[in-house]
Amino acid sequence: MKKSFKLITLVAAATMVVGVAVAPASQAAKIKTCLALDTGGVDDHSFNASAWAGAQASTAISDVQYLPATSAADFAPNIKKFVDQKCNLIIGVGFSISGAIVDSAKANPTIKYAVVDDQGYDHGPKGDQFPGTPVKNVKGLTFATNENSFMAGYLAAGFSKTGTVATYGGAPYPTVTIFMDGFAKGVAYYNTIHKKSVKTLGWDPKNPSAGTFVGDFSSMNKALSISQGFEQQGADVIFPVAGGLGAATAGQSLKSGKSKTIWVDSDGYNLVPQYASVLLTSVVKGISNSVKSVITDVSTAKYTNASYVGTLANKGVSLAPYHDLGKKVAGALQNEVLQLGKDIAAGKVSAK
Repeated sequence: MKKSFKLITLVAAATMVVGVAVAPASQAAKIKTCLALDTGGVDDHSFNASAWAGAQASTAISDVQYLPATSAADFAPNIKKFVDQKCNLIIGVGFSISGAIVDSAKANPTIKYAVVDDQGYDHGPKGDQFPGTPVKNVKGLTFATNENSFMAGYLAAGFSKTGTVATYGGAPYPTVTIFMDGFAKGVAYYNTIHKKSVKTLGWDPKNPSAGTFVGDFSSMNKALSISQGFEQQGADVIFPVAGGLGAATAGQSLKSGKSKTIWVDSDGYNLVPQYASVLLTSVVKGISNSVKSVITDVSTAKYTNASYVGTLANKGVSLAPYHDLGKKVAGALQNEVLQLGKDIAAGKVSAK
């Protein structure tokens, strides 16, 4: 993991007029954007990587940079560095950084902020006041990932040959368990429609305290052990909601030949091609697009603190193609999953 920030200068030109450097009018609204990352590194093949890609792809920036975090202790210092560097927009990546973003925003009301995977509300000095209070210069970038996870659960249940599927999380954050909820409920919906009894290991929405979690997003050995345990219990489709730790599960699927893996956050087929043959699909959240959107809002003076919510209806979340496993997913099941997505988007089926 890199310990210092990366700076990419995207626009550095100026026009000389009568010996004086004057920025062209087209550059006037371009902004300095700074990303305070969660743990896992910028190349985590998950939400950090997606957020960074979205920022780099924006045409509304004068320069863009990031700072990585090795633990939560890095969040506040990293954000303070960006304040001192006079960033126009500071984006916190991940639910766990939200508190530090809110604290900084309250202390620096002229700076615009956004936070990925959280509403960015002020929950009081102890963080225990819910639902919390909106902060005028913090925009939440949130995603209804229960919707596409519901589709993934339905798919997993229909694809399973053993009648057992599984999911686990990195840590029991609401932004993690929302995936697991949707997945388990999608399996249950498949059982109702087809009068089956496919089991879901690792998560029961009615008994969350018994859920299976790594405890963090960096312990590959524990993620591997969990995956092996699921396979031993008969699971032939596993959905890790743990960022880059999905590589441990996919690696086990590849090695054992006993399971298929569903990737999370981004399309794993493109991010981890070495596991392409065992990736059934990916539950995708449009992090890149949401980051690009808030940058554009700030640069065009359209920024508000109203939360962005990605859904199936607005294409803010999606289920990735089956890629190499397309021929192994029955055509009838593919059609059912496609129709299910349309029904959820239209409000005909609830994924809650």
